[in-house]
Amino acid sequence: MLSMSKRRETGASVLGGHVDAAQDIVYRWLKQHVLTLPSQEGTFLTEAEVCRGTGTSRTPVREALLRLEADGLLRIVPKKGAYVPPITEADIEAVMQARGLVEEWCSRRAASFGEMLAAELDRLIAEQVDLLQDPVAFIECDREFHRTIVRAAGNPVLADFYESLRDRQLRMGVHVMAISGGRGESVLAEHAAIVEGIRRGDPEQAAAAVAEHLACTFVALRLPVAAGWAARAQVATSGLINRDNGKQRVT
Repeated sequence: MLSMSKRRETGASVLGGHVDAAQDIVYRWLKQHVLTLPSQEGTFLTEAEVCRGTGTSRTPVREALLRLEADGLLRIVPKKGAYVPPITEADIEAVMQARGLVEEWCSRRAASFGEMLAAELDRLIAEQVDLLQDPVAFIECDREFHRTIVRAAGNPVLADFYESLRDRQLRMGVHVMAISGGRGESVLAEHAAIVEGIRRGDPEQAAAAVAEHLACTFVALRLPVAAGWAARAQVATSGLINRDNGKQRVT
């Protein structure tokens, strides 16, 4: 079931006369919902359910669902609803490869800023410490940490490309934080190592720390995905066993 916690907030935005169309409000709310609630993975959302959750009519909800399908976050199945596909190992590998190519190069370039950039990154780490109990805010701050390094490198093409990874980073990061205990503390230590390389003005040390951080993130991301596949396989196997047992009892 969709959370009802933001129903009044969304409804008020529509009734309050915000310039944004109702479908834009529903789209933003539903997108955030899909990205930040791992429990929705592998489930179906219906138009009626989203209408109840957002306090809007079917038309803007239908349009918002179509936009999310175009974004690759949902898959609309006739007569069943909008399916929220789980994160796959292929998704993880693609995103982490892209991050590695961008972030390692950018960290080398950004290391020339030394203490000035390191001080800003220290501030973001301190902010993350305060957000350890809030997975969504922690990952948003985590992304700002890496985004700051990418932007400091001064390549607008890479910076724009990096922005396109935002939704995937948020979804995967929240997924890990929700399942992997202690990952937050590990992230803080890995970030501190990156900052140390930048503070020293050492491009290779900074890039090596980024590579190590992304490697650890890759492993952490794969664990819950593998566990999910194992659980689904166990359910499927149990169903086959129960079906076979049923046939034996009948005969």
